[in-house]
Amino acid sequence: MAAAAVTLLLLFASCMHAAVFCAAAPFDEVPTVTFDEGFAPLFGESNMGRSSGGDAVSITLDRSTGSGFISKRYYHHGLFSADVKLPAGHTAGVVVAFYLSNGDVFEATHDELDFEFLGNRAGHRWRMQTNVYGNGSTARGREERYVLPFDPTAAKHRFSILWSSSSVVFYVDGTPVREAQRRRSRRRFTDDGMGPDGDDSDMGADYPSKPMAVYVTIWDGSTWATENGKHTVDYGHGPFTAEFSGLVLRGCPADTGADIRQLHLGASTQRCATAEWELMTAEYAVMTARKRADMRRFRRRQMVYTVCYDTDRYPAALPECEVNAADRQMFERWGESKASFSSRTTPPPPRPLAVSMMQAD
Repeated sequence: MAAAAVTLLLLFASCMHAAVFCAAAPFDEVPTVTFDEGFAPLFGESNMGRSSGGDAVSITLDRSTGSGFISKRYYHHGLFSADVKLPAGHTAGVVVAFYLSNGDVFEATHDELDFEFLGNRAGHRWRMQTNVYGNGSTARGREERYVLPFDPTAAKHRFSILWSSSSVVFYVDGTPVREAQRRRSRRRFTDDGMGPDGDDSDMGADYPSKPMAVYVTIWDGSTWATENGKHTVDYGHGPFTAEFSGLVLRGCPADTGADIRQLHLGASTQRCATAEWELMTAEYAVMTARKRADMRRFRRRQMVYTVCYDTDRYPAALPECEVNAADRQMFERWGESKASFSSRTTPPPPRPLAVSMMQAD
């Protein structure tokens, strides 16, 4: 009890003096930034629109170009969020992305954390894909795809990435939908789904660890986005416009004027240690039993692909994957769900209750 009391007092003191995070702040009260405060155009500025106050931004893909913007700073971890409304109608081949990356600096060893929204034919659901890449590990891609339990073209919904030195959590409307931990004690299930066997998961150098900027883009992904390129962008249904607001950049900024290639080393990382502690003790960051149950429920009902069950690519699962025999039966050998998710109006059927990969308590 005494140790807990000391922890709470320290947490209260940090909130009183913190310039970046406050552990008591609920998720909905995290401060936002305007476009001019936090971002700059990246490409296709002629296809970008801004509200009068700069708190909402639209980006458009047409025959001439896509569009995108980038944060003005790089960050050592943090919470990054946006309220997003996607284009409606026939959007096959269109890709809208909200992500973190340092690919413009570390070309061969870049890190990346993605929300990618993959357009579809009229009457079919948008797909949402999450990616986790570290140290140029795209050859060992950690992709997952989902359908959303709502129409993302009818209203804005919040998509958030929480990134620390130990874990990454993707959120949809405040509900965690995926967690990737750098290193954690996990449970490995036998083929009959019984009896966890103690083991350690370690992503090693594949875990994203260098400072990253925040990107927002819309572009033509005809070669792969919709059924592996079967359906390409039809500009007769365009232009395609995505709307962003509620922009959150709650990270510890990397030093300005320094060599970005050195910012993941030494003093710069230590400078952000306190801010990271405040981040990970914030209400929205603490992974309670209820949040994990919500995450498992989302994944059982909405996930249409997971790399963890793609035995064509990985005969031996990636080290952080939680391989459960009962859950695995719901997927093909190439990681695709056996359930049908084609209709926009028909909700995906629930899967049998089973401990989901990577999120087992």
